[in-house]
Amino acid sequence: MGTRRLVPTAATLVTDSGGKVTRPDGEDPGSRTSEHAAPSAASSPWAPLGQATFRFLWPSVVVGYLGLWMQTVGAQWLLVSAPNAGALVALVQTAALLPLMLLALPAGVLADVFDRRWLLFTVQMYVLVVAGSLAVLTAAGLVTPVLMLVFTFLLGIGAAVQLPTWQAVLSELVPRNQLGAATRLEMVGVNVGRSVGPAIAGAVIAVSGVAAVFALNALSVIPLAVALLRWRRPATVSPTSRERFGPALWAGGRYVWHEPVVRRILLRTVLFIAPGAVLWALLPLVAREILGVGAGAYGALFGALGVGAVAAALVMGRVRDHLSTNRLLAAAGVLYAAVLVVLVLVPNFVVGLVLLVFAGMTWTAVISTLNAELQIFLPVWVRGRALAMYLVTFAGTQALASVLWGQVTERAGVRTTFLVAAGVMLTGVVAGLFWSVRETGHLDREPAVYWSDPRLAVEPEPDSGPVMVAVHYTVATGKEPDFLAAMEALRSARRRTGASSWELYRDAEHRDRFVEIFRVPSWEEHLRQHTGRLTATDQQIEEAALAFSDPPARADHLLPP
Repeated sequence: MGTRRLVPTAATLVTDSGGKVTRPDGEDPGSRTSEHAAPSAASSPWAPLGQATFRFLWPSVVVGYLGLWMQTVGAQWLLVSAPNAGALVALVQTAALLPLMLLALPAGVLADVFDRRWLLFTVQMYVLVVAGSLAVLTAAGLVTPVLMLVFTFLLGIGAAVQLPTWQAVLSELVPRNQLGAATRLEMVGVNVGRSVGPAIAGAVIAVSGVAAVFALNALSVIPLAVALLRWRRPATVSPTSRERFGPALWAGGRYVWHEPVVRRILLRTVLFIAPGAVLWALLPLVAREILGVGAGAYGALFGALGVGAVAAALVMGRVRDHLSTNRLLAAAGVLYAAVLVVLVLVPNFVVGLVLLVFAGMTWTAVISTLNAELQIFLPVWVRGRALAMYLVTFAGTQALASVLWGQVTERAGVRTTFLVAAGVMLTGVVAGLFWSVRETGHLDREPAVYWSDPRLAVEPEPDSGPVMVAVHYTVATGKEPDFLAAMEALRSARRRTGASSWELYRDAEHRDRFVEIFRVPSWEEHLRQHTGRLTATDQQIEEAALAFSDPPARADHLLPP
């Protein structure tokens, strides 16, 4: 923090008589909930396709999703005739999801530290080599069940790195007001792959065998690799400013821990996914035990979920023009719970198809809405890491909940399990009334470099630390309550942008003097606060606190001797 820029040019946040930090228009920044959501400026589901880069990258990603689901079906089919086939086939999903749970957060660090375009390109080359090798070994008859699971895990590593990186890239490809539509199109791509990929894989296996499916998965990454080479992404990270992996990982964790908006979105994700996962985990049992249909009809039920996801992408923009975020989440939760109940109480195949279309719509509506809210809010410096934490939360909740619902089914049966899950879903809807998702579209999340360069007599090494910054305020007695309220908001801003600790002291010898002290792990970390971690919203919060000091506040940097 520099001493020359501590005096605010204009305090864009003020305080009311109760000590509450507000904006000049009287609105509490950060307390504006989704009950006041404004209509979207880009409700068309196809609006992102008007952006040239998105238009040629997104279809290539969808082709990759087709290959991914073809790969899953091929792996399961290869193991279906092996001894202990039931356990082995289930382990395919475990081997595919485990890398996402273990590696998504480190992958998010890579997405924030390295050029995302080249990181995605590297992943495509990795998958090409791994999937191609699997195809060759399968054609030669050398793949054992254990080797199949190993290759599934290796391919899952590629997916674990690609997902948070691609999610972080979306905000670079479309304007801010089209992020919701882009996220819904991304969900469409996932569900097109989930619905169409298995059908293609089945036809290919029947004609050419499993090795051909693995070969097609290897080839499916080529369109995205070519599209990435065509993309002329502006350089955003230079080698000299690249964060080291360990500090970057801790910085991402600190941000999520100290940012209530992100924590609330993750909580709402858990509240929906935990009960909602019962449908994805037990749909085969519903088809067999409740609806009494075979494998072909089960495929149609699964496809109905995909149809619902596509339908959601087509209508969600208009829905968001009329429903706030929290009302949409509540309505979707109630509808999903109703689907779970009716599906097991009305054993009719046609009714089941219709219900699963609505289930696909509500699932996509909730996931895309929460994802878009997160994308819109996150500052660019931590976007990959926070989105990776969202993916870990999503995948981990679904995986653990699936195991839990499976155990409940063993003891209580499918019908009772679905009724219990519906009750849990409705409980989450009620909890959402108290833990609402804040509307953040009005906040300015662009980077704000407003601290001047520190004037130092001694230049510290980048990794020296910890660094203590002491900011001295002189505040009139009558303004003290408002000042303390403003400092509470500033405390959160300091912690989420890099401070490992924060404290506020009163000078015992001068009643009107206060000292703010925050500690940063290293000099390099503190310089990042100077050069890109702060947003315009952070600037408003800081200026509100600085406005109380007369004379202007001054900062001291304390370094290890």
